[in-house]
Amino acid sequence: MSAGAIFVFELLGTATLTLLGCGVVANVTLRDTLGNSGGWLLVNFGWGFAVFAGASIAAPAGAHINPAVTFGLAVNGQLDWSLVPVYLVAQLVGGALGAAVCWAAYKLQFDTHDDPANTLGIFATGPTVRNKPWNLVTEIIGTFVLVFWILLSPGAASGPDGIPEFGNAALGYAAVAFIVIGIGSSLGGPTGYAINPARDLGPRIAYALLPIRGKGGADWAYSWVPILGPIIGGSAAGALALALPAV
Repeated sequence: MSAGAIFVFELLGTATLTLLGCGVVANVTLRDTLGNSGGWLLVNFGWGFAVFAGASIAAPAGAHINPAVTFGLAVNGQLDWSLVPVYLVAQLVGGALGAAVCWAAYKLQFDTHDDPANTLGIFATGPTVRNKPWNLVTEIIGTFVLVFWILLSPGAASGPDGIPEFGNAALGYAAVAFIVIGIGSSLGGPTGYAINPARDLGPRIAYALLPIRGKGGADWAYSWVPILGPIIGGSAAGALALALPAV
């Protein structure tokens, strides 16, 4: 596939991811919505199925929709390093675009929300207890689990007498939704589990630029944590998967 086609599919897939992911947080957070106060579990399910939708759309390009996955695959030797910048730019632009469309969908609810200064969490992550080194560790661990699972999850194989033996990947991208929901439920509490630099930085940039009435700051002082942590975690998963003995 050409670099241009990769760019288009990754952009569309990542935009879908952040449109639906930011959308579920907006639905839970904003006052005048039907999902207001829906809770953390609804957020986890929404983000999980947002990954499913985004990955399905980006499937022709390999369905990375996440720089941590891109780095993990490159470190693992499954992606040419020359294509990494194409994926990264597409993911960043797509992340910002999807977040902007989410704002458009909820524009009236943003206008009537009673706490507009605290709406950054709809777009980007933040810690419940701010300690950047430990916040970084949390993001590394969560992302490692995601990318390690992606690299090692078995696909469908032909067993005895030609009877298929189905692995996790036989479920397609629905299986990725399950692991994202699991990571969010188990490891997402401390930092909001960005586990994806494009999912955080793209919407954070969009938040800084969008005309949201009474909005607060974009917390740029923290923004490096959900960028660096997932890149380290994804790269570590790629390296360890490469070092494992063949089976």
